[in-house]
Amino acid sequence: MAGINATFPTITIDLVLDRQTIKDVLSGILHSILFHRLFGLIKPQIFEVLDVTMPGVSDPEMEQLVYEKVESFWRAIQADVSRRGQIMVTFSEKRPKKSWYQLYSADEDVSWEQWIINVEFRQHRTERERLTFNTSLANALSKSVQTILIHTSSERGRAAVPPITQSSGISPFPFKITARVGGAEVGSS
Repeated sequence: MAGINATFPTITIDLVLDRQTIKDVLSGILHSILFHRLFGLIKPQIFEVLDVTMPGVSDPEMEQLVYEKVESFWRAIQADVSRRGQIMVTFSEKRPKKSWYQLYSADEDVSWEQWIINVEFRQHRTERERLTFNTSLANALSKSVQTILIHTSSERGRAAVPPITQSSGISPFPFKITARVGGAEVGSS
């Protein structure tokens, strides 16, 4: 379990999604968050969903991780009566574990930022309803991308990032993507 830093920012994105958009939207949003928070050498890619352009990370491991989390979430939310769930992305740093005795040296993950994507799943009865939905979803997606950009470039967003002490790999910080549907974690490996 990650250590608690009571002051770390939590950014929330609320989305209402349907069967046709859920996988593309969630993949695009997760990739956009990762694009702005990995800090390692990444190869960019672009996601186009409902005419909204979102940045992403072109890396086989990241693509597989996002794919698996979105698929697990999709399977779980279809089976859940409430049709609601969350995907969380938590970034942390390794710090020496503080203890009252120093018999051993251990590190703990201390969270420095969390993104919460709240999802409500809906199905449409008519084509007209779906078209209206797509227009409002495109607006919500644009707002979500703007939220990501504003936070990551803001003073608070920049101040949340700990000093980078290592530069190997795609991310100098541990991060975790978790999904919850019906109060239970799904797709954990």
